[in-house]
Amino acid sequence: MSTQTGGRVRRPSHGPGSLLEVAVREFLTRGYDATSMEDLSRAAGITKSSFYHHFSGKEALLRAALERALDGLFAVLEEEGSRSGTPLQRLQHIVRGQVAVLVAELPYVTVLLRVRGNTESERWALERRREFDARVAAIVQEAVDAGELRNEVEPAVAARLLSGLVNSVVEWVRPDRGPDHLPELVARAAFEGILPAAHDR
Repeated sequence: MSTQTGGRVRRPSHGPGSLLEVAVREFLTRGYDATSMEDLSRAAGITKSSFYHHFSGKEALLRAALERALDGLFAVLEEEGSRSGTPLQRLQHIVRGQVAVLVAELPYVTVLLRVRGNTESERWALERRREFDARVAAIVQEAVDAGELRNEVEPAVAARLLSGLVNSVVEWVRPDRGPDHLPELVARAAFEGILPAAHDR
């Protein structure tokens, strides 16, 4: 829809950012495989040629969406809280950061979690997710070695369980209605459980 400004008609922006938002909405509604460039251009209200001016095709849009989600997750690993402190403190920081990224970039992370490896970009994204899990698993091992976690904990399994807990949030969270302290709530549930402490029972 266009708007009036000073007597002149101003059309909405259709830059790469806004087109990516449109594409992600369509991917989530229709599924990536079922979404055509015709669907995308119709949803954006522009011609296919205009869409191609910004993106070379549908997979380029998928790659951009996946990069946005993964860049956010890997940025958490570079934060000071993920690099200093005890291994357990670093793990807790990473989980809180993952939840924060998930809420802030919910549509993009949701697309990431739905990839199955059917395209080159999807296979790339799955490999990056495995790399993320491996880095978390290494910190889990450090926590086990430091006596901060039970010594029978299998690091790779623990890393996947932590990711599974965090990723399940996409099924129910709403960015406009989720509690501000959701990252802390999830981290507490992951590392302390949902039962009261022994002295509280």
